[in-house]
Amino acid sequence: MKMKKAASLLLGATLTVSALSACSTGNPVSEDSSKNGTTTIEFWAAPNPPQQAYWKETAKEFEKSHPKIKIKVSPIKESPTSEASIQSAIAGKEAPTMSENINRGFAAQLAESKAIEPLNKLDGYNDIIQSRSMSDTIKGWKFSDGNQYVLPISSNAMLFGWRLDILKKLGYSEPPKTYSEVIDVTKKLKAKYPDKYLWAKPDLADPTAWKRWFDFFMLYDAASQGNNFIEGSKLVADDKAGVDVLNFMNDIRQEKGILTKQSKDPFETGLGIFTDIGPWTLTYWAEKFPEMKYKETFALSAPPVPDGASTKDVSTFADTKGLVIYTSAPENEKKAAMEFMKWVYSKPENDVKWFEKTNLPPARDDLATNDAFKPIFDKNPALKPYALAVPNAVPSIDNAKYNELQTYIGQYAVNPVVKGEVQPKKGWEKMKEAIEGDLK
Repeated sequence: MKMKKAASLLLGATLTVSALSACSTGNPVSEDSSKNGTTTIEFWAAPNPPQQAYWKETAKEFEKSHPKIKIKVSPIKESPTSEASIQSAIAGKEAPTMSENINRGFAAQLAESKAIEPLNKLDGYNDIIQSRSMSDTIKGWKFSDGNQYVLPISSNAMLFGWRLDILKKLGYSEPPKTYSEVIDVTKKLKAKYPDKYLWAKPDLADPTAWKRWFDFFMLYDAASQGNNFIEGSKLVADDKAGVDVLNFMNDIRQEKGILTKQSKDPFETGLGIFTDIGPWTLTYWAEKFPEMKYKETFALSAPPVPDGASTKDVSTFADTKGLVIYTSAPENEKKAAMEFMKWVYSKPENDVKWFEKTNLPPARDDLATNDAFKPIFDKNPALKPYALAVPNAVPSIDNAKYNELQTYIGQYAVNPVVKGEVQPKKGWEKMKEAIEGDLK
């Protein structure tokens, strides 16, 4: 499953916030949702077959013990994008009761237009957080107004993959953890294998907004210990951490360790030995690259950190999405939706089924320690590092302009730095100027 490609589809929303705000009430689809004492809720699942299958099965199980609530599960349309379909439904007064597949940036757009409910103000919210053991994980999802608009379902705490087989040939038994150690690896790699690169990734030269989640933000979250970067309409970025990250990228470039030209499967072929890896990659490798074996061919690690920083409990970016309830839904549907959510997350067995079907780590603090998940990790040990990283994973920024703001990071900082066109500190200042200008 190529989730990063899917992420790019989440950036094509075209309807304006004002249009959403004007149309965020009223839902003809829901007017007849309560008949004979039975409430029917519309649930839009992600356009991903395993997730659709999970929600349909779970809804049927829920209905057995809740005969007065019916759940109609259908996939979100992807034409032209999931986001655009949701916005179109809101504008046309045809929004569902609830949906999944909502990232924090898109949720900020919906919250700004008052199209989704603050879940923390609905009865049962605290019960969900406690029963699911997600008090730490949910903290990073708090929005600038103090509310929680999204209940995260999965948390893909992004890790870096290293070609362990090649590292061993360079004299290393494990991945480096600090910037200077990474530079040492790069020097030895180029000396022994001049045609190989530390980081072979064309995306580093591409300003597309979502691509920053999988390079800049992974490193920045680690260097800044999870700084929010933007809070509401204010840039709160950690200047030292940001410049450190860009200096790190520039140092790799100066050692000729970065390749931004297009290449086919650079990590899998060993052209590059370092890249971002999500848990979905493991399924892809099992089908296409069975030679990629955990702790033999590759290793997984948290992002490297600046020299002198702690290498324990390192923060990283979380490619994570969750559930929302739409404001336009009648009150009886909102209550029924919360009942469904409470039931789903009242026992870990439902998260076990989710994990087994989707390979997406549930957003739980106890994912790595709860015995219910042990059989999954025993079967696929490479998933364990992702579970351990969940409490330290930072979701995307909660600003309605996240697409434009993240484009500036690539345009003014990451892209020109890796191309050698601007000095890191200058690139950081240009980026800040652009972001602050757009936030005004």
